[in-house]
Amino acid sequence: MSGTRLHSTRRTFLRHGTSAMALGALAATRLGRARAQDFPARNIVITIPTAEGGGADRDVRNFTAVWQNHIDTNFEYEFYPGAAGQVGYEVYVGKKEPDAYNLLFANTGPEVIMQVLQKPPVQLGKDFVYFIKTSSEPMSLWVGKNSPFETVEQLVDEGKKRVVTVSVSRLPHPASIGVLALGEATGAQFQLVPFGGGNPSAMAAITGEVDACALPLANPVKLADEARILAVFTKRNPVAEEADNAPPVNEVFGTDIPELSSSRAFGIHVAAIEQYPERFEILKTTMAEVFEDPAYAEQVRSSGIPTEFIDYGDQDAAMAEAEAVQELAMKYESLLTGDDG
Repeated sequence: MSGTRLHSTRRTFLRHGTSAMALGALAATRLGRARAQDFPARNIVITIPTAEGGGADRDVRNFTAVWQNHIDTNFEYEFYPGAAGQVGYEVYVGKKEPDAYNLLFANTGPEVIMQVLQKPPVQLGKDFVYFIKTSSEPMSLWVGKNSPFETVEQLVDEGKKRVVTVSVSRLPHPASIGVLALGEATGAQFQLVPFGGGNPSAMAAITGEVDACALPLANPVKLADEARILAVFTKRNPVAEEADNAPPVNEVFGTDIPELSSSRAFGIHVAAIEQYPERFEILKTTMAEVFEDPAYAEQVRSSGIPTEFIDYGDQDAAMAEAEAVQELAMKYESLLTGDDG
């Protein structure tokens, strides 16, 4: 019986081996695409470390109202306020499956400060990362419409005579740093009063329960005639006409207080990125499309928030900002904790 003998040489092995590897790579790519096409197959659940009805709730719904036109799924929202956001972060990292169906929606400024001060058992960059920044806004200092204070100079002068009370949503917050740094620089006495959220903090200022309020600028802008904005803690007021032409504090007092703003950002488990890169890519791509969609600006505008605060940033930008806030929190840790040691 005759047959053909195959002579195995290095050249034929390399040729056939390379082809096999190419086919394997192609199969893996097709498998990845197939897996990606199945995503999302169920609702995406968003963990929010603050209370329902607050600014984060408003902003995440503004975003998902448009995002749902770019990704075929629905969204669920879970709120875990407590311990300045620590509860929400521990629930997200410790109890939510790292499968890219579970996301975090953060107010990065105060929540990064919380991580520095309270040292929770979850670690930014190791357990989770921020990967899409949606907005940024300056910190502001403002009073209710019936307040006797017309300018930030008057408020500071009053603070040199007595302790001036200032409501804040939570002590670990860029607005808290701004007020305490202003007091340190001018000699004014400010007492921070945390109210556990932006809405109750604002109401305390409007009703006169406290002398003033320090919050992200969107809060008093949205309140319109009920608030009088005295100053911002950034180099410029990006919505001056809508914000009483409030000046930067450094411009008024010649101080050197750092830029203080905060961003909203989505977070995700690091394990989800590693285990499901194709799902992560779908999330990033479809979320980026939201910022190109005119419907998003309209959605933000309709909620009473200036569109100037929309500020897209990818993972590098979001994490760089978080790292800058970490440094700021460490610099002002003694002021925020009252520990001079």
